[in-house]
Amino acid sequence: MLTGFMNVVRSSDLRKKILFTLGVLVVFRLGSTLPVPNVNVEQLNYCAAQASSGDRAGLFSMVNLFSGGAMLKMAVFALGIMPYITASIILQLMTVVVPRLATLKKEGSSGQAKITQYTRYLTLILAVLNGTAYVTMAANDQIFSGCPNIIYDNSIYSIIVMILTMTAGTGIVMWLGELITERGVGNGMSVLMFTTIVARFPSSLWSIKETHSGGADKGWFLFLLVLAIGLLVMAAIIFMEQGQRRIPVQYAKRMVGRKMYGGSKTYIPLKVNQSGVIPVIFASSLLYLPVLYAQVRPTGWGSDWIVSNFVNGDNWIYNLVFFGLIVAFCYFYVSITFNPQEMADNMKKYGGFIPGIRAGAPTERYIAYVLSRLTAPGSLYLAVIALIPTLAFIAVGANQDFPFGGTSILIVVGVGLDTVKQIQSQLEQRSYEGFLK
Repeated sequence: MLTGFMNVVRSSDLRKKILFTLGVLVVFRLGSTLPVPNVNVEQLNYCAAQASSGDRAGLFSMVNLFSGGAMLKMAVFALGIMPYITASIILQLMTVVVPRLATLKKEGSSGQAKITQYTRYLTLILAVLNGTAYVTMAANDQIFSGCPNIIYDNSIYSIIVMILTMTAGTGIVMWLGELITERGVGNGMSVLMFTTIVARFPSSLWSIKETHSGGADKGWFLFLLVLAIGLLVMAAIIFMEQGQRRIPVQYAKRMVGRKMYGGSKTYIPLKVNQSGVIPVIFASSLLYLPVLYAQVRPTGWGSDWIVSNFVNGDNWIYNLVFFGLIVAFCYFYVSITFNPQEMADNMKKYGGFIPGIRAGAPTERYIAYVLSRLTAPGSLYLAVIALIPTLAFIAVGANQDFPFGGTSILIVVGVGLDTVKQIQSQLEQRSYEGFLK
């Protein structure tokens, strides 16, 4: 490990990339603390503190997850990367049902560049919609109920300026993420998401010790217990994320001109968690819709039941629905992103086959069978990881705003592993030993 760090320092090119990434992250965190115009900062901080410690702490924890605290501060980067994530998911799903997008996806880098351009446009549209909803709710006292005077001026001009500022902040965040991808280390958007979550860890950890009413000794015990639970869950996630089923593939020898090609052996790596953290994000977003309805129409039909069962994460109905949605979305996402028929056709085209399985339709059925059986434990793993930390922290009396939830840890571990692998590959290109050797 120490040798790997020393090799990073010795490599001037890699060192510049890491320093550039850290510089962009500093700018990103600065924009996450700078409030938009027309905001009463003192009143806003007071209202945010009251909301985070009140009955709706679970709701505001969900809202704040992907903004690193910027949402409740009404910062320039308050919307964070959520519009971009939502736009990316929408475009990815639309490639299955829209023939034009499916064609672009098959065109390689040029088609992917066009899809990326569509994603940017959709991101800005979603940022305008999200910013309008958020600023309007803040102006009408619907976010921090019973805490008025957050906004100095409720005129149309002032509201439009706030919305445009948040939208511009989303555009800058998108640009910063692409800069990291091109000139830095790791996937830019994933690194920014990693930063927003990790930024809350120190203060949230310390608040567990400070706010516990059982005395200093019990506060320290709870602090260490929560930290130990978080580390154990991280270790379990790392173990599962590295797990994969390797389907062996044999390529037959073939004569092209005067040269013989093929005859090699390889494998198809199918991960246990083939869908990543996307099903958890899907499920969380879907569960947030009834909560948003209850916020907009607090006296509407079913609002009281929604508030009592879906606002906080300690209700059994919420956890049961959350569990079922994660399992369902795992199968749904894998079915639209992994095409066994296309893989079987490509193998047949290049003379590849699975030992003991005939090429063509039997290969397709075999891959679909293995993928279906592999998705079952993967979906259960995701659902358990998403629920167990929350239930454990509630059992030991920890604050629900603590960020060691299942979604947070999955994102942090996934992005961390991906970034380390990228650094590892760049070190190996320069004949250096990496972190994992």
